[in-house]
Amino acid sequence: MIEEQVILVDENDTPLGLMPKMEAHEKALLHRAFSVFVFNDKNELMLQQRALHKYHSPGLWTNTCCSHQREGESNIQAGMRRLQEEMGFVTDLEESMSFIYKAPFDNGLTEHEYDHIMIGYYNESPNINKDEVADWKWMNLEDVKADMALNQDHYTAWFKIIFEKFYEFININNA
Repeated sequence: MIEEQVILVDENDTPLGLMPKMEAHEKALLHRAFSVFVFNDKNELMLQQRALHKYHSPGLWTNTCCSHQREGESNIQAGMRRLQEEMGFVTDLEESMSFIYKAPFDNGLTEHEYDHIMIGYYNESPNINKDEVADWKWMNLEDVKADMALNQDHYTAWFKIIFEKFYEFININNA
């Protein structure tokens, strides 16, 4: 199996080339990524718990899904592909914002991503892929915020960054 490639980018999200995902994480190089936030009609966010065998952040809670765009794939196409692969459903997504973050991990890898945030709506239960996701739950944003304050080590680095920086934006635009 060929290792997945990530799209290296500059600070303006201009593509610079491709690199194997692990190499980009080992070298902490800036690359394109996305994070999907799916809400239901009660304005609850669908969270996923990462599978326990993931190479970083295993067992931690995070947004509905996230990954890396493939060459020639739009942000929306990538988000919908990965939503299907991880959570077993597809829904319309809308791009909302993007930002750059850098998060080193204990295993020597670093996420340095130009992250595109997408929002969607869905009211059913997902059909999770157990190779990717250990568990899932709906939570309202106030409960996520409160739990994150008490249990920071239960959440992924990027989810904490997104939530801290963009809580008000996500909350206002989904009210």
